[in-house]
Amino acid sequence: MRISVIGCGYLGAVHAASLVELGHEVVGVDVDERKVASLRQGRSPFYEPGFQDLLSQSLKSGRLAFSTDVAVAAGARVHFICVGTPQKHGEYAADLRFVQAAAESLLLVVEPGDVVVGKSTVPVGTAAGLSQMFAEKVPGTLLAWNPEFLREGFAVRDTLHPDRLVYGVEQASEADPAAAVLDEVYARILARGVPKVVTDYATAEMVKTAANSFLATKISFINAMAELCEATGADVKQLADAIGYDERIGRRFLNAGLGFGGGCLPKDIRAFMARAGELGADQALTFLREVDSINMRRRIRMVELAREVCDGSLLGKRVAVLGAAFKPDSDDIRDSPALNVAQQLQLQGAVVRVTDPAAIENSRREWPHLDYATTPEEAAEGADAVLVLTEWKQYRELDPVAFGEVVRQKRVLDGRNALSRTAWTEAGWTYRALGRRAG
Repeated sequence: MRISVIGCGYLGAVHAASLVELGHEVVGVDVDERKVASLRQGRSPFYEPGFQDLLSQSLKSGRLAFSTDVAVAAGARVHFICVGTPQKHGEYAADLRFVQAAAESLLLVVEPGDVVVGKSTVPVGTAAGLSQMFAEKVPGTLLAWNPEFLREGFAVRDTLHPDRLVYGVEQASEADPAAAVLDEVYARILARGVPKVVTDYATAEMVKTAANSFLATKISFINAMAELCEATGADVKQLADAIGYDERIGRRFLNAGLGFGGGCLPKDIRAFMARAGELGADQALTFLREVDSINMRRRIRMVELAREVCDGSLLGKRVAVLGAAFKPDSDDIRDSPALNVAQQLQLQGAVVRVTDPAAIENSRREWPHLDYATTPEEAAEGADAVLVLTEWKQYRELDPVAFGEVVRQKRVLDGRNALSRTAWTEAGWTYRALGRRAG
């Protein structure tokens, strides 16, 4: 099948290359000339494990191309919209300008019988509005909503081996012609027995935001418990282990620490609240305000903890920050808790040096006032405190004995509860972590 993908950022580029792996012929379209040029040359414009190889293989097959001209999408049977929906400036609501622009650009190339498929995370009601637009402008065009569930660091695996597929279609049944076309698109995945949910537009739109809201709530719940643990002397890691054995709760996403960031969870829960307010159902999601608040408080507490271990003042203290990306195995720094903390430390007079295995260049562009280092050892040279704020494997596996020879003071703040407290304290370090007793 010939398929077009409109928007070749993180979601779109991975989706386009994965569709080739599933046997299709794909053209990716994006307005960013530099991004398109990079993809054409087989160079990934972002860091994502496994994507560089997938991109190279897909291009070599001759069934993947990229362009800035939407005209190349003509003749495709299916058109995926994979553009971003960032948070509006000064508001909680999602900015749908890119989705609207992508849909309008497709009016130039779609034909009756083509299927336009949205993958972007959008507020409820977006798909119905776009469906009406296509019905008026190009009668016979079909529209479906097929939300993505990618985790950064696992995007290739999540695309090719998803845990479920969701189709939002007009007739809300497998008899809908758009659902039949999506079955062809994902035939190889469905052949493995992957669960499929065929539903209406509104439900499909809500699935992603509901899932992200649940995960955000679970993360903020354990971080709220961390606040109580600090007040009572309890240990949040042992608490999480104990309640995680309950199969109704589960241990995943019960890792207390600096909280969530990135381009999805924060803006998605805020957009969810905003849309609920527009629909007159704002009381249903008031709890998400506290989820968001707990998450942001973790950053403030990490700065306070750094000040505590630095004898009550950060002024002139050398602080190493290990991690800039919002999560490991990614170079994404959007709403990065690590960089937010680094900035606050610097504003309070600390001499901060940041390192990260993948996100340094992105960080330099967005946060040029911070100082950067290539390695943890370079960042920690002469440091009065070391903060582990992104749980990269490289940092989890640091040798605390050898690393202790680099710093001035053996003080480590484990912002992700990712280190072995026993190993670090036995090596002479003062160990602190959110929600855990001092070691």
